[in-house]
Amino acid sequence: MPTTALNKNLHKAKNNKKDEFYTQLVDIENELKHYKNHFKNKVVYCNCDDPRMSNFFHYFSYNFEDLGLKKLITTCYQNQHRDLFSQHDSERAIYLEYYGDLNKNKVPDLEEIGIQTLKGDGDFRSAESIALLQQADIVVTNPPFSLFREYVAQLIEQNKKFVIIGAFNAITYKEIFPLIKANKMWLGYGFKAGNAFFKTPYFKEFAKGVYDEKDL
Repeated sequence: MPTTALNKNLHKAKNNKKDEFYTQLVDIENELKHYKNHFKNKVVYCNCDDPRMSNFFHYFSYNFEDLGLKKLITTCYQNQHRDLFSQHDSERAIYLEYYGDLNKNKVPDLEEIGIQTLKGDGDFRSAESIALLQQADIVVTNPPFSLFREYVAQLIEQNKKFVIIGAFNAITYKEIFPLIKANKMWLGYGFKAGNAFFKTPYFKEFAKGVYDEKDL
């Protein structure tokens, strides 16, 4: 995300903890197509994703057989409303474990998804979420911008492979740059014109590189 305006607004999002950026499916498809062979027989964990609205869940559930996945796990912070921009004020967080298209109709049906509740709030740092993380081979998600350093630190500590989205200037963070230098973390193939477009509830507060007006 190379533009000054975009970096400024993402930095503002970090400071204000406005982390609700919802990745568009086309950007996910364009990036993950490069890693198809890495997913075979793997457990994928999306630990910042409400499965009812996450395009990461959509991508992996609809491509489960094509990718040859073993299992898909998703968790999300407290959010049981179908409104995309809820205020995370529901009482229970949710998770699911998806094992693929069992009835062979090429659609991830609700009976196959099996949404379940967590005891806690679904934070990726919670004991429940870490226990699920330890089952995973690969983590794929768009983590909260304000917690990016802490999020990456957890993945490194747990020795997990991952494909995650962050602000371009994250490579300058003192916690991140050494990982890139040591070849423990590297940049992906990138998005069109260097930008990934996101849906966000903070309409008009961010540069065009953050949201696509046609999709809001």
